[in-house]
Amino acid sequence: MRKKRTLNKLDTPALALHEAEVLDERVRHSRITVLAATAELLFDRGFAGASVDEISRRSGVAKTTIYRHWPTRVDLLRDACSTISTPQGVPDTGTFEADVTALMTNLVDLLRTAKWTSVLPSIIDAAERDPDIANMYSKLQRGYSAPFETVILRAVDTGELPAGTDVAMLIAALTGPLFYRRWFSRDPLTDDFAVQIVKRVIR
Repeated sequence: MRKKRTLNKLDTPALALHEAEVLDERVRHSRITVLAATAELLFDRGFAGASVDEISRRSGVAKTTIYRHWPTRVDLLRDACSTISTPQGVPDTGTFEADVTALMTNLVDLLRTAKWTSVLPSIIDAAERDPDIANMYSKLQRGYSAPFETVILRAVDTGELPAGTDVAMLIAALTGPLFYRRWFSRDPLTDDFAVQIVKRVIR
């Protein structure tokens, strides 16, 4: 007759490790589920419509669990926004004009096709009234500006742009027309438009 196996002290660490792995997997799964549900709500209803109650209902994850992962709604929305944004890489073609043209045409494609562009206006609107959301939006804005800043500063180092170039002003001059056409104008947002902006701004 086979003896019933009993746990001894040597078994305890292995058991604890297994339980920790199971717990970690459950935590990871619940976080992914909540973030996915939050992203869907942002696309469907905008920033104002993504309440924790509705996120809990759609994800099937209890509010108490959500708040264990994210102490505030803004924390959750900030993480969700980071999953739906599309960071740009930094090109290195050998010239500033080619680098910034690559960034501009890629941004045009994102503004035409990426889902996060439908959410951005509601985030900007909410940021006008909530300092925490404003801080979150500021971080998102720095994210899309960072590749432009990198290629501009590199061009200053190589002498393609003069020392003392106002980086923020140059980024605004380049990208501003793209955002204007995306949300305010009925004119088409095209690669050719982006190329013409680059030529006018840097020449």
